[in-house]
Amino acid sequence: MGDRPGRRSLGRPFGWLWASYAVSAFGTRLAFDAFPLVAILVLHAGTTEVAVLAATGLAVGAVAAIPLGPWVEFRRKRPVMVAMDLVRCAALLSVPAAFAVGLLGFAQLLVVSVVVAAADITFGAASGAYLKSLVRPEDLLVANGRFESTTWTATMLGPPLGGAAIGLFGPVTTVVADAVSYLLSAAGIRAIGGTEPHPVRSGAAPRMRAGDVFDGWRFILGHAALRPLFLNAVLVNGLIMAVTPLMAVLMLGPLGFAPWQYALAFAVPCAGGLAGSRLSRRLVARFGQRRVLLTSGVLRVCWPVGLAFVGHGAGGLVLVMGVEFGLITCSAVFNPVLATQRLELTPQDRVARTLTAWSVSSKASIAAITALWGLLAAVTGVRAAIALAGLLMLATPLLLPLRDRATRVSGGVPAPHGERAAGRGENMAR
Repeated sequence: MGDRPGRRSLGRPFGWLWASYAVSAFGTRLAFDAFPLVAILVLHAGTTEVAVLAATGLAVGAVAAIPLGPWVEFRRKRPVMVAMDLVRCAALLSVPAAFAVGLLGFAQLLVVSVVVAAADITFGAASGAYLKSLVRPEDLLVANGRFESTTWTATMLGPPLGGAAIGLFGPVTTVVADAVSYLLSAAGIRAIGGTEPHPVRSGAAPRMRAGDVFDGWRFILGHAALRPLFLNAVLVNGLIMAVTPLMAVLMLGPLGFAPWQYALAFAVPCAGGLAGSRLSRRLVARFGQRRVLLTSGVLRVCWPVGLAFVGHGAGGLVLVMGVEFGLITCSAVFNPVLATQRLELTPQDRVARTLTAWSVSSKASIAAITALWGLLAAVTGVRAAIALAGLLMLATPLLLPLRDRATRVSGGVPAPHGERAAGRGENMAR
């Protein structure tokens, strides 16, 4: 995944970081839904246990990661990233090891899912801060666009290949592949080399304080430009993800689609992610960052309400693909621009805490809204719940910063101005 001739080079260190991201992204997507499948196929878990497994990993992992934000902030980021990769690798490898000796249990899957979720958040916070120090301010959008393109490529190819691997080699195969991908990622990050300066805390307090845990939220909610972006992203993210299990119930149940048709309906539109991520930089260069952020932020929520009208047969399949293609394309334009602006508006000594707070909030909202929409669907019906989520999403652009605001930060990178093209995981919203 290094920079090819003819493309804008961001340097060898970024090439290693991108390669590390790519291998771990493919490993994660290859193991998509691996834990629920292991729970069902190996432990014969029921729907309640599978739901508990999904919600617990997300919610408890997010809570466990809260104090790690300030801890990461004042440490060198590359060693933290390597450590989190190795933690995820070891945790995941414990699953096939226990399976091999007949000791795998549901409790172990719960613990591993929590550890991996917390390590994901911590790695993301460290990598965001490291990226800001690694590339020039004007290259942040290019870097984030390449990460976004890699994410959608992995999303398009990983699950089908993972499903085939499970069918051929057994349910824990993709868990092993995911663990190995984190090991390779750690090796790639180590290969970056160079010396990373030790972060210095500004202010009088030389050590971490209890109040530092909430600094990320204080900064986001107190920032006139970041606050509306945060509220919009968290709500949209939660609503999009809440619809996913309802679509599975609708398409695989009453509508009678085969599992391969359901997988195809959500895999093919990922091509829109590649197109959108490649377009984002060109659109920003032509129209400016703020206009692209607002326009793509509005357009991405115009599609999901269409999922409530999916019918039987080829027409229904085409409708799902069309809605998903539009949603993914617009999201792939929005995501790298949002990630770039978030880094630009955050001072270097607050990036890890801010990204941790953002990610924790996003994962918690997904868990809460998904659970709420499951209950809502039981009362109103699946189509009505999907329609309500789509209608609520149509109102979320009101949370975007529709008015121009002062966005320069003390100690940070100045916000982009005019036509300057300056520079991430849930793929649709962050």
